[in-house]
Amino acid sequence: MPGPCAPFSVTQKILFRHCDPAGIVFYPRYFEMVNDAIEALFSDQIGWPFEHMHQTHAGPTVALEATFSAVSRHGDVLDMCVSVERLGKSSLQLRTEGWCDNQLRFTVVNTMVCIDANTKSTPWPKSVRKKLEQLMGPQE
Repeated sequence: MPGPCAPFSVTQKILFRHCDPAGIVFYPRYFEMVNDAIEALFSDQIGWPFEHMHQTHAGPTVALEATFSAVSRHGDVLDMCVSVERLGKSSLQLRTEGWCDNQLRFTVVNTMVCIDANTKSTPWPKSVRKKLEQLMGPQE
């Protein structure tokens, strides 16, 4: 049963390559999975796939915080839930949670910054910003 995934999620089966010799996910592999989920978000929901974004812009991660709540093992299937927490002029804070069998396995909060071809901070394109705003959860 999936966790509380909204507004965007993808599934990720834990493969042999994700695991350490004890058969649990080696924590840096979670960061690759998170990046894959964010790349899918930009492609599937925002309509700005990284391969198009990187022709004129980029969105590097400038801050990252992770909490590991429970182990994931080879063969588990994670629901990777991505939500927009905060949207600034050129920054974006995303929360990615990994859920398996209704159990939270990890949470990663990362901040991305939109940059131009000269690596200078630049506002999110208007069409991208509008779609990101639509993915934001309720604001207090």
